[in-house]
Amino acid sequence: MKKSVLSYVVATLAVFSLQSCVSNYVVSTPTSYLNEYKADAKLASIDNKKLELAKTQLLNSFKEEKIAATKSLENSLKNEEIAKTIKFTKKIDDLLTEAESYLGTPYRYGGMTRSGIDCSAFVLSVFGSVAGVSLPRVAASQAQEGEKIEKENLQKGDLVFFSQGRGRISHVGIVESVDEEGAVKFIHAATSRGVMISSLTDRYWGPKFRFAKRIISQQVFNSNFANN
Repeated sequence: MKKSVLSYVVATLAVFSLQSCVSNYVVSTPTSYLNEYKADAKLASIDNKKLELAKTQLLNSFKEEKIAATKSLENSLKNEEIAKTIKFTKKIDDLLTEAESYLGTPYRYGGMTRSGIDCSAFVLSVFGSVAGVSLPRVAASQAQEGEKIEKENLQKGDLVFFSQGRGRISHVGIVESVDEEGAVKFIHAATSRGVMISSLTDRYWGPKFRFAKRIISQQVFNSNFANN
């Protein structure tokens, strides 16, 4: 009987000891693993934030470079347009300087020199020598060239055409100036006084004015005459 009780006590202690070992193993191992997992997850979270920050900074850098490149291109195009406008304006000024160099030249029907010149020869000589534009010989044919322009939109260098009544175009001149109030002056070879400057409001020329043409627009100049 005593031996049986002793065996029972030993067996019971062995079971408790085994449970204690198992309990210690099961509890301690997951806690350590979870702590390591949490640490790794925290590091991964920090790395992801750094990566997202780097991506954001890179995208912002690209955006800034794109904006800067766009502004640079816009400024370049703007400067190019300004340069073209200046070059066009200078060409028109050169054309008028050439025209004014004829002032006082006597009128001669069919004449084509500074010794004597008629209205259409005067126009074709000026445009040919300065802009390299080849115009027809007579005013009626010159009236078929270029772009028609309304009187209120006239600019320096435009051609103005005249006729007696509603007859065939018989006279042509070059717009020399347009003031702020829209008053137009033109330079031409008149039968009475040779090459001179007159006004479209003149009592003689005003009623004879028919229409105007633009031979050299800035668009045409940029396309065809920029190198002249």
